[in-house]
Amino acid sequence: MNLFQAAILGAVEGLTEFLPVSSTGHLILTAHAMGLTGRVMDDFEIVIQAGALLAVLWLYRGRVLEVLRGLTRPGSPGWNLLLGLFVAFLPAAVLGLLLHHKIEEHLFGPIPVAAALLVGGVVMVLFERHRRARGQNPATDEVDRIPIRVAFLIGLAQCLSLWPGTSRSMVTILAALLLGCSAVAAAEFSFLLALPTLGAATLYGFLKSREALLGGSVGAPAMVVGLAVAAVVATIAIRSFIRWITKHGLEPFGWYRIALGILILILLRNAGAPS
Repeated sequence: MNLFQAAILGAVEGLTEFLPVSSTGHLILTAHAMGLTGRVMDDFEIVIQAGALLAVLWLYRGRVLEVLRGLTRPGSPGWNLLLGLFVAFLPAAVLGLLLHHKIEEHLFGPIPVAAALLVGGVVMVLFERHRRARGQNPATDEVDRIPIRVAFLIGLAQCLSLWPGTSRSMVTILAALLLGCSAVAAAEFSFLLALPTLGAATLYGFLKSREALLGGSVGAPAMVVGLAVAAVVATIAIRSFIRWITKHGLEPFGWYRIALGILILILLRNAGAPS
C-alpha cells in the first residue's frame, strides 16, 4: 500500500464513519476500486478506525471526562450517560461476536453493500418526510438526559449496522430521533457510542492482527498517514454534520445513498461482476 492509497482510505474513513452513509460500505467499494483486498486491507482498517476514534475523543473530551467522573458519582448526568452508553453498547457487541465470521463470509461484497445503501436511503427519506409532517417536539434535548430504556433501544437498532452498508450512525441517529431525542442529542449519542463500539472492535482487531501489524503488513509510513488523515477529516466531518443536521435533516444523505446504491448495481451489471 502506497502513501496515496493510505491517504485516500484515511479520508474515506474519516468522512464516512460518523455520517449516515456507511464507512464500511465506502471502504469496501474504495478498496475494490484500488485493487486492495485481503489481509492488508483488513489490517489497515484497524489503523484508520483508530484515527476516527481519536477525533471523537478530542471533540468530546468534556463529555468523556464527565462520563469518567460519573464512575464515582451515581445519579449524576455523567453516571446516566455512562449507563446509557453501556446498555446501548451491549446488544451489538454480543451479536457481533456471535455473527462476525458469518457476516464477513456472506455480506462483505459490493452487491450486499449496494442493497443496504438503497434500503437505508429509502428509509431515511421516508422518515425525514414523516418527521417534518408531524413537527419536531423532542422530549430529550441533552445527551446526558437520554433515558436508559431509550439508550437500550438505540443499542438494539445498532445491531442492524452489522450488515455492511447499513451505517451505524444512520440506525442509531434514526432510532434516537424516533424515540424523542433532538437532532443534536441523537448525533452526539451516536458519536459517543462509537467509542465503546468501535473501540472494542478496533482493540479486538489489533489483538487478532498485532503480529502482522507490528511486522509491517501495511508499513509504518502508510499507517501514520492513514491514521492522521482519518483523524483530521473525521474532526471536520463531525463538526460539519452537527451544523448540517440541525438545519437540513437527514434526507439529502438518504438521496445520496439511493443514488450511490443504484450506481453500484449498474456498474456491477455492466462489468458482469458476481458480488
